[in-house]
Amino acid sequence: MTDRNRTAKPAQALDTLYAADQPRQDFRFDASVARVFPDMIRRSVPGYTTIIPMIEVITEQYVQPGSHCYDLGCSLGASTLAMRHGMPASGCTLVGVDNSDAMIERCEHYIALDDHPQPVVLRCEDILDTPLTDASVTTLNFTLQFVDPDRRLELLTRIAEATRPGGVLILSEKVRFEDDAEQDTQTRLHHEFKRANGYSDLEISQKRSALEQVLIPETLAEHQARLEQAGFRNIMVWYQCFNFVSMLAFKPA
Repeated sequence: MTDRNRTAKPAQALDTLYAADQPRQDFRFDASVARVFPDMIRRSVPGYTTIIPMIEVITEQYVQPGSHCYDLGCSLGASTLAMRHGMPASGCTLVGVDNSDAMIERCEHYIALDDHPQPVVLRCEDILDTPLTDASVTTLNFTLQFVDPDRRLELLTRIAEATRPGGVLILSEKVRFEDDAEQDTQTRLHHEFKRANGYSDLEISQKRSALEQVLIPETLAEHQARLEQAGFRNIMVWYQCFNFVSMLAFKPA
């Protein structure tokens, strides 16, 4: 890859993946999704443009000198870059991990375009297999919801065991609600958010169908109980917009 190619901003496109009627297929983070991902996530996830800069703030508060910081499920590196800018020059190691070749390839371009001196290690692998050690800040930004529910505790336990005392996990997720009326209201408002961002009813319906067997949301209580079981404490919601939340979970000092 030439220097010019490495510093050229990846081409971005409007998300029209579900604009035409098509046979149902499970959602995949392939090259077509990677190409439109910035537009897709901005128009689909309420509060995403708030969560990303706050990851920088949280990282700055809790990063520990000489530690590892992980962005697990880094996609195009938005959280990775936020963590990078929150890290002082203190001998830390920043690692971004994603199992999509297409995402990692584009992420490399965004990392190269950024002028922060903190090195970034990118790994194309399953986060369930990623070695984790000596962590002070770990981010799972809308990632756990795509992990098999039967393996979520395993992953969170590995993260907790690898986290230094006083370290933090930033966990952002789409959640469901125990009360049916609240679930219906929050879902309706989320769909109105998408319509306000230009998605048609067909696009909303087809995207929802594609995600049904892939993105498995859980209740806030289920997340909190699992985080405690994994070894985290002082679990708190720091952000919520409709059915999207971001939590902090701390390793006891």
